[in-house]
Amino acid sequence: MTEPTLYPESGFLRVRIDLSYDGTNYSGWARQPDQRTVQEEIENALSTITQSPIETIVAGRTDAGVHATGQVIHVDVLESTSLDDLAFKLNRMLDEDIRINKVAVATGAFHARFSATRRYYRYKIMDGNDPVPPINRFDITPWYRTLDVDLLNAASALLVGEHDFAAYCKFREGSTTVRNLVRFDWVRNSEGIVVAHVAADSFCYSMVRNLVGAAVCVAEGRFGPDWIQATLLNKERISDSLVFPSRGLTLYQVDY
Repeated sequence: MTEPTLYPESGFLRVRIDLSYDGTNYSGWARQPDQRTVQEEIENALSTITQSPIETIVAGRTDAGVHATGQVIHVDVLESTSLDDLAFKLNRMLDEDIRINKVAVATGAFHARFSATRRYYRYKIMDGNDPVPPINRFDITPWYRTLDVDLLNAASALLVGEHDFAAYCKFREGSTTVRNLVRFDWVRNSEGIVVAHVAADSFCYSMVRNLVGAAVCVAEGRFGPDWIQATLLNKERISDSLVFPSRGLTLYQVDY
């Protein structure tokens, strides 16, 4: 792995940008050939404003269709770059499904990815075949069976801690699947929506949606809670058919 650049080169300034986006119309965060991505949109806008090539470093790469309300990136720009109205200019250029919330000079050896200590996601499900309100249709997943929140929590609690989550990740060569899952719990909110809160030091590719799918299997009575732990220990990859859709998933906070 290439060592991260902890400090900008001489003559450059490191800038932290906090942003939000609706991932519905994007093929995820990371640049991809012939695909529309959040990274490409932001880098193109920044390059136009600064009149120089810009490369962003992100706290957590989100998959296609996944949203963010608390995403963080950093960029290195020339020291002469004015930051006073950078957020305003970016929001004028970007489509309304990407919003820049804050721009600030990064202090010390700040690195959007490697300085992050914890990432937080939530997943929303409208169960029992209840209709999803049209205004919320992009960030709630509908589910036809009623889910037992107590069973969701019983199953999810068995996964908290540091484990090899190979059973709940899509394999990426050269990447470790060991993660420290510090939170995985569920509530039914006042609108009847079942909401999962998931937090870890970092996440493997597609890990949260795998975990959600497995917990739902227990909550609807297909398996007992012990199945979810046995699957973890056996490191046997769960079926893709159990992975929940991206639309219900949002990255809402990153700790540094």
